Amino acid sequence: MLRQLFIVGLFLSSCLCTAELKAQEGNKLDASDYHILYSGLQNCKFRFETEKKGKVAFLGGSITYNSGWRDHVSDYLEKRFPKTDFEFINAGIPSMGSTPAAFRLERDILAYGRIDLLFEEAAVNDESNGRTSDEQINAMEGIVRHLRKSNPTMDIVFMYFVDPEKIDDYREGKEPDVIKNHKKVAEYYEIPEINLAKEVADRIDNSEFTWDDDFINLHPSAFGQEIYANSIIQFLEESFNKNTAINIELINHELPYKLSSSCYDNGVLVNISSYETAKGWYIDPSWKPKDKAGVRKNYTKVPMLINSDALKPISFEFEGNAIGISVAAGPDAGIIEYKIDESGWKALNLFTPWSEQLHLPWYYTLASGMSDEKHVLEIRISEDKDVLSKGHVCRIRYFFVNRN
Repeated sequence: MLRQLFIVGLFLSSCLCTAELKAQEGNKLDASDYHILYSGLQNCKFRFETEKKGKVAFLGGSITYNSGWRDHVSDYLEKRFPKTDFEFINAGIPSMGSTPAAFRLERDILAYGRIDLLFEEAAVNDESNGRTSDEQINAMEGIVRHLRKSNPTMDIVFMYFVDPEKIDDYREGKEPDVIKNHKKVAEYYEIPEINLAKEVADRIDNSEFTWDDDFINLHPSAFGQEIYANSIIQFLEESFNKNTAINIELINHELPYKLSSSCYDNGVLVNISSYETAKGWYIDPSWKPKDKAGVRKNYTKVPMLINSDALKPISFEFEGNAIGISVAAGPDAGIIEYKIDESGWKALNLFTPWSEQLHLPWYYTLASGMSDEKHVLEIRISEDKDVLSKGHVCRIRYFFVNRN
């Protein structure tokens, strides 16, 4: 035990080496003030210590996908539990917030088998992607319920990363709306939380470092990655040490009644490979762009359902209470019109603020909170288009559905 604590101490010291130079000794804030532990992480600790195996997943956007804090946390866990054989799953995908996460759990997380500990972050992308409060709560609650139904003993941690808008909110004495929404789910299900947004904002105002010279960007510098890693590792130490005795048995996390009856707790991606096309649509079995715009992993050299002109609508039959499409929204992204069952046609512009440079993977929720029964979605191409778009194209990578 003393050897483990010594190793942890050395690691924490190395993470802090840069930050120590930025503040006067004794004036630094304590990261634990930004942590909510609830009952800690006793289930995953039990598995790590008794079974000597551990599967840890990281679910989020580009800040999770990129190297940095995640690697430090993985290194810490291997040092903290030196006899444990770990598997680390990086399910971070740039631009992805909570809605995509809720529907890609089966593909990107649960396909790997039993997960013991999962870190989830969506506070940056949920805000920048313009997700509504209802969407945020439906998605975050859906993630928790879907994961806990697959494994009631899974430990989950919510994290809230920082951006300039969140710093401005905290300086004005208010909590960012997106964090309020995520915290509502965390508090209801007693999911441990790490509020890195508030911690970074307060440390900047405490003159420990600056945004422009040190942290630099919402995609943190190496210094910023160390700030994140130090806080997360301190949180893990606090959680693992909350109850020093090893559990006699694993504890199931019970699922209370839903906060939202519309939550995405059984979200799935539906592959379009075998979809029967309608006139004006076709499936490219291995699509790749012909322009110079960028692409993202899993959105090139893969099947795409594509329109070639504004002819007959396609129809997609599904059973569930939510439906959407995941598209590659590039420089030629068009405007679609869609309807569900006998509702009227609605228009949706697929062109995003980032489409000029990137065939952006984008999840459009077309309807939620519907009755859990069979429905029919129809999509056609509008003759209108965004003034910045070069075309009228719709490229569908997946339909996504919240099933019964």
